[in-house]
Amino acid sequence: MGVRATSYVADSTSISRPQRIAGLTLTGLVVAFLTFDGIIKLIPISAVTETMTALGYSGDPMLARGLGVLTLVCALLYAIPRTSIVGAILLTGLMGGAMATHLRVGSPIFSHLLFGLYLGLMVWGGLYLRCEALRRLIPFKTASD
Repeated sequence: MGVRATSYVADSTSISRPQRIAGLTLTGLVVAFLTFDGIIKLIPISAVTETMTALGYSGDPMLARGLGVLTLVCALLYAIPRTSIVGAILLTGLMGGAMATHLRVGSPIFSHLLFGLYLGLMVWGGLYLRCEALRRLIPFKTASD
């Protein structure tokens, strides 16, 4: 009666090659960016602590490291096909928190505030293009359907 564990794993049976390549490219870009972002927070370099202070957070390196670990875990979950939907959900929350932070401090709209939205669209777009289970879950209908 339960859901099969493999039902949410990327299934390429009805995904065209260009769609799969586009999905994997978007996913790769997101994972590369988040990996870089997580690693610089683990170190943390002075630009990270200065930016966090400017955004209203303490300059405590442990806070930056915690955010770095969280970012890397979410990116890893997103990169693994079996856990990619959970990773996308967690990344959506992470990006929402980043957007709220930028809104609170009055950051520029298109370059800073909406960056979380752009990244979130890439996360879900990449997953939608490469994951048949997600397409079945959220089908887009045409006007003739």
